[in-house]
Amino acid sequence: MKNPVHPGSVLRDEVLLALGMRVGEAAERLGISRVTLSRVIHEHARISPNLALRLEAAGVGTARGWLAMQTARDLADERAAGMPKVRKLEPVA
Repeated sequence: MKNPVHPGSVLRDEVLLALGMRVGEAAERLGISRVTLSRVIHEHARISPNLALRLEAAGVGTARGWLAMQTARDLADERAAGMPKVRKLEPVA
């Protein structure tokens, strides 16, 4: 199974680069620090619900869409890390 793309790379490549916008300018418009946005677009941090709402308010997709991308990435990362031994939850006799 292919690993889902990090939403930060989508934000970097399909939004900021497409708009010709620098990280500092985008961060200012979103009301967050340049460091925070830089960590996301370089895939060192997740898209938070707060950032997802800010992106939606800025006209860049929907908060639900950004969080769906992040959740898909998180689940793929957890699966790749391997599952511990788990037993089914069944009624106790």
